[in-house]
Amino acid sequence: MSNYHTENASFRDPSGFLFYKEDSLYRQVNRVYQRHYDHLMNSGLYDALVDQNLIIPHEEVKGIESTQPDSCYNIIKPERVPFIAYPYEWCFLQLRSAALTTLRLARMALDYGMILKDASAYNLAFHNGRWRLLDSLSFEIYQEGEPWIAYKQFCQHFLGPLALMTYKDQRMSLLSRLFIDGVPLDITAKLLPFRSKLRFGLLTHIHLHAKTQTKYADQGESREQVNREFSQQSLQNLLESLRNTVKGLSVKTDGTEWAQYYQDTNYSENAFTGKKSVVAQLIDQVQPETVWDMGANTGEFSRLASERGIYTIAFDVDPGAVSQNYIQVRKDRAENLYPLVMDLTNPSPALGWAHEERQSLMARGPVDLVLALALVHHLAISNNVPLETLAQFFSQICENLIIEFVPKSDSQVQRLLLSREDIFDNYTVAGFEAAFCQKFDIIEETPLVDSERIIYLLRVKHSYNSIT
Repeated sequence: MSNYHTENASFRDPSGFLFYKEDSLYRQVNRVYQRHYDHLMNSGLYDALVDQNLIIPHEEVKGIESTQPDSCYNIIKPERVPFIAYPYEWCFLQLRSAALTTLRLARMALDYGMILKDASAYNLAFHNGRWRLLDSLSFEIYQEGEPWIAYKQFCQHFLGPLALMTYKDQRMSLLSRLFIDGVPLDITAKLLPFRSKLRFGLLTHIHLHAKTQTKYADQGESREQVNREFSQQSLQNLLESLRNTVKGLSVKTDGTEWAQYYQDTNYSENAFTGKKSVVAQLIDQVQPETVWDMGANTGEFSRLASERGIYTIAFDVDPGAVSQNYIQVRKDRAENLYPLVMDLTNPSPALGWAHEERQSLMARGPVDLVLALALVHHLAISNNVPLETLAQFFSQICENLIIEFVPKSDSQVQRLLLSREDIFDNYTVAGFEAAFCQKFDIIEETPLVDSERIIYLLRVKHSYNSIT
């Protein structure tokens, strides 16, 4: 089975696991999950979820040899999701949308005699402009009187981080990167201000829930002792209470550092229009299937790619800008644009067991084309990243690069230098070209009208040489 390998993110699930054969992704359904899977498929729940675009659809396949045949009941092939992002890369509005989708899934499952057994944020994907469940094996047959076993998980993955982002700071979402099994409720309760207890939902689902967890942990009571009769109506009430609590949380999406960037720029209207025209022409020249826009802000230039039907990830460090981008995506019902929060000076690392459960940003590349517009000066001057190091990084995540060089004479660079000594002797057009030509060939070089900025189309040397 040399062409097979298992997806490391799915090894914890006793119901089944993901594996690859060559470039195709499959999921094994284990025998232990047989009756639950059959109920999912025969009850109408799966079809209803597909009809409402709430689940990644799959097909059952024959003739695929299992990597664990003794435990195999069925093999399914899910529709491929182009890019898997993680909760710590979502803005507040994305996490809230995913939370509400999870609760909707749980409520629908009850109508078909099932219950959502996994409420992990990692089971959700933003695909074709909609939040969908990735894991078809997330449901179990419902037994009257059983509590919702995923309640704690939902509070740790969704409600707690949302509350912290509401009452403290939107960047508190990064706690999910530290606690990949969900932010512990006792930590969330300690970090939230006293006034959060004035909201009944947070008092109940965070503060009192955390105390209950601590009490039972201290007393060492078993799950059977803790679980008590919990009627289906009580479960529905719980889901509705969680839904109302989540919907009641909000953050401001404007006023952050870069959310108003395009209203506070030194571009003339002619220069901005010219820049969009140049970038559009270069995208058409490359004809990529996938684009990463690094430093996308609210997605003005990302849309030049996504509106051409190109699958585009729009990264930005500012959660406010990402939120505005996400609002526009939902308004436009765009299917090819995915805004995400990412600090390029500290991008998402590999996490989890053996550093293999969650992929680093670089491991999810390379892509056909990266846009790096009005970005280099922030990395090179604000963050002291040498130009050679930047070139090395970009050469590892893309085959083609559209990059903008902003000279020191530009007012935006002058603003950055106001608060620090200019130690950047190599930050010149010649220095930029020398650094990037170690890894790239210059395909096009276009000065922007009414500006001293230059837009380059670069191609990684090995890629360009292999084509020619």
